[in-house]
Amino acid sequence: MTEPFTQAAGEKKVLTADDDASGRLDSWIAAAMNGEVSRSRIQSLIRGGAVAVNGTPVHEARYKIVPGDRVEIVVPEPDDAEPQPENIPLEVLFEDDDLIVINKPAGLVVHPGAGNWSGTLVNALLYHCGASLSGIGGVKRPGIIHRLDKNTSGVMVAAKNDLAHSRLSNQFADHGLTGPLERAYLALVWGRPAQLKGTIDAPLGRAGDRTKRAVRRQESADSRHAVTHFQILERYGEIDGATALASLIECRLETGRTHQIRVHMEHIGHPVIGDPEYGAAFKTKVNILPEQAGIVVKQLHRQALHAYLLQIQHPRDGSTMRFEAPLPDDMNQVITAFSTL
Repeated sequence: MTEPFTQAAGEKKVLTADDDASGRLDSWIAAAMNGEVSRSRIQSLIRGGAVAVNGTPVHEARYKIVPGDRVEIVVPEPDDAEPQPENIPLEVLFEDDDLIVINKPAGLVVHPGAGNWSGTLVNALLYHCGASLSGIGGVKRPGIIHRLDKNTSGVMVAAKNDLAHSRLSNQFADHGLTGPLERAYLALVWGRPAQLKGTIDAPLGRAGDRTKRAVRRQESADSRHAVTHFQILERYGEIDGATALASLIECRLETGRTHQIRVHMEHIGHPVIGDPEYGAAFKTKVNILPEQAGIVVKQLHRQALHAYLLQIQHPRDGSTMRFEAPLPDDMNQVITAFSTL
């Protein structure tokens, strides 16, 4: 990997434009920093007077750079985050100066928002990481690279600084096409897909409100490419080798859309068990289960979806890091009950 651009708050960084330098100031700085600081962050620094060219502050990102220009950058101290630190217990799988990997429990919202302004993973990370957060985009906060739904459990990574945030974000945007990134989930679904292994290639778009999604035609204005690969691991209550009451499947994401696995499984007629939004039409399935299995499913109170595997490349040293989180107790209880069907 290239040598990272690092700069502590208050430290002056001096860059000199070479003989081939040209174009906008913000674009040139982004390239000089190896893309490790976002262009929007650089534009914010320019507007805030943190960038000078040949000793004169420049406030316009479109300023044209020329060979020989001496560019000075002074990164200000990061602002305090608006969310407040909260002492919320976390299961930490790994942590260093650049990132933290956790096993998120079901029920924990990732980011503050409407109806959830506190008690979130961000609040917990602000408390846990404290002074080790050097700032993301000028704010002393953890960098959320990807999200899990409130009631989906499993492995998540968050960045502690701009370098880690930029490089990890690039890995997730690439979806593992050119790097070691892997993301895999375990899901309990109703029935049994016709194929033991398959791919769901169905674009997703909004479904009437801000958060819900549905499969859309490719030509729809809001449709976004979405691909999920799945494999059946176990079948429960199988009938004549043709169908089953439920299945345990592994899903691997080729894209990372909102509610992707949940919508795709509903789309092929096998929604995730316990899913209140995309599996509501299957609620009566509980009534045909043996008594104990029915009781356990009713007590689940969330979609049976768990992000069990995450593999990433460390943003600073380039090493491949693999993390796994075992199935939580509530899903294991359902599997135990289903194993007797």
